[in-house]
Amino acid sequence: MDNTSFSSNEGKPIRCKAAICRKAGEALVIEDIHVDPPQAYEVRIKILCTSLCHTDLTFWKLDFGPLSRFPRILGHESVGVVESIGENVEGFKQGDVVLPVFHPYCEECKDCKSSKTNWCDRYAEDFISNTRRYGMASRFKDSLGEVIHHFLFVSSFSEYTVVDIAHLVKISPEIPVDKAALLSCGVSTGIGAAWKVANVEEGSTVAVFGLGAVGLAVAEGARLRGAAKIIGIDTNPDKFELGKKFGFTDFINPTLCGEKKISEVVKEMTEGGVDYSFECVGLASLLTEAFISTRTGTGKTVMLGMEKHAAPISLGSFDLLRGRNICGSLFGGLKSKLDIPILVDHYLKKELNLDSFITHELNFKEINKAFALLEEGESLRCILWMDK
Repeated sequence: MDNTSFSSNEGKPIRCKAAICRKAGEALVIEDIHVDPPQAYEVRIKILCTSLCHTDLTFWKLDFGPLSRFPRILGHESVGVVESIGENVEGFKQGDVVLPVFHPYCEECKDCKSSKTNWCDRYAEDFISNTRRYGMASRFKDSLGEVIHHFLFVSSFSEYTVVDIAHLVKISPEIPVDKAALLSCGVSTGIGAAWKVANVEEGSTVAVFGLGAVGLAVAEGARLRGAAKIIGIDTNPDKFELGKKFGFTDFINPTLCGEKKISEVVKEMTEGGVDYSFECVGLASLLTEAFISTRTGTGKTVMLGMEKHAAPISLGSFDLLRGRNICGSLFGGLKSKLDIPILVDHYLKKELNLDSFITHELNFKEINKAFALLEEGESLRCILWMDK
């Protein structure tokens, strides 16, 4: 990577293109913006490619509450190259290939130092700010000088963005950048849930509710751990053939179960229930079914889907008393700077299937088409190339 042009912009604002969301649910607009230089503990990145996640879709439509802010630059699955660094930045230099990650890892707080959690006690409670250490201060302005809001401390739908080092991972330049981008959110979340949260072991049985990118990644993680039976549950039968590439051995279409509950079908297939179940949709009723689908005494359920309606979860107290477990998971329990390089290494060793997640590739200017593909359920992951 030639760093000559980077050096000429160091310490100065950069003018570039970005896809701006100016109103909830409306088409994004490609505009010229100004991106300020990084402040202390920040890095300015040239985005190479970005992809679209359902979380982007959710916040694109969000029109109420403190997290609904416009104009805004969405996007949080991406890979880029370090253009310049602010003061007190160690471990990064111009030209490094980096992965911005929405979930913070400060490396210094009690939780970041703990092996029991990937929570960051120092930063993770703050979902409101634009910049991690500077509150609502923004690094983006439009051509008229109006402030543009950040999104999840990444904002990758821009040719350049500024990211705090707590959200940044240096990765090997050997991995293709389109595959690397997948590891900044959905795929890592699913694989991490199977490895770090559930700790799936060889010969175990697994049920995955919802075969989107996260659900497929759960299966990939379970496959790599040697699970004997991996059951996929989804109402879209078109996903079943694709699921085989990620290790699914069996499939259930809930619309074809008649009067039987999904949990009953799972128990019949596994002689009493699976060892592990993963809810990847975000429905309280489905989480209950996932929970009941597990074995009495040892079954573990991991909740990955964000409940769309903030509905309360109802579980039978007797089922809990009999030994079933349930837990939530954010970013698959992964500590970004430690665990993502391990996933990169697995890919480079041809052990990890990332290629099959990418169903579409478009030019960045076609970003609204990518939104339509995802909203219509036609896309798993669409890579948006900044320079093509």
